[in-house]
Amino acid sequence: MREIVLDTETTGLDPLAGHRVVELGCIELENMVATGRTFHVYFNPEMAMPAGAQDIHGLSDEFLADKPRFAEKVEEFLEFVGDAQLVIHNAQFDIGFLNAELERCGKARLINAYVDTVSVARRKFPGQRVSLDALCERFSIDNSNRVKHGALLDSELLAEVYLELSGGRQRDLGLAPELAARAVAGLALAAGAVVRAARPHVPNAAELAAHAAFLAKLSDPLWLKA
Repeated sequence: MREIVLDTETTGLDPLAGHRVVELGCIELENMVATGRTFHVYFNPEMAMPAGAQDIHGLSDEFLADKPRFAEKVEEFLEFVGDAQLVIHNAQFDIGFLNAELERCGKARLINAYVDTVSVARRKFPGQRVSLDALCERFSIDNSNRVKHGALLDSELLAEVYLELSGGRQRDLGLAPELAARAVAGLALAAGAVVRAARPHVPNAAELAAHAAFLAKLSDPLWLKA
């Protein structure tokens, strides 16, 4: 299954008030494993950066002045995402901003299925903190490089958090029996071992007879006292 872990940085909290996306980071997963393909762009928001927003992500007007507009990269973004399921921390925030940017470009809104990892974490850990930093701490994920928010770094951290929320690195231990048997056989063959058929657990006639003979020797069995 193809999924895109996604994060944005913005000039503020409300796209309806004219705030814009200034950074977009995406990481591609195939069957919960990062493929190495990413999409990462800084955008010129065509507006002054509020001080409060800059304090969060560190992106200044000077840094963003020569960056492309969202409209200049929208086709690359849509091609990268395709019809993949999205994985987003607090999905309504990011999707709201991306849809506002798409509408400015005359593009259709995102209709991709998505997983909101905030909602998943709240169900899994009711009453606990579910910020990205808190989940990194819970799962012992190193986020020491996260001095400020950054879309690509946060997507990388979220990909690890998402794996843990989905069952962790041992999630495949719950394989269907036929797949589990195939996996064990493959490991054994790789190690040069001889793969033997599983021993049947139903007793044969000789074993049943031996058991009956043993029971006949008992003079005062406990189960008859009841």
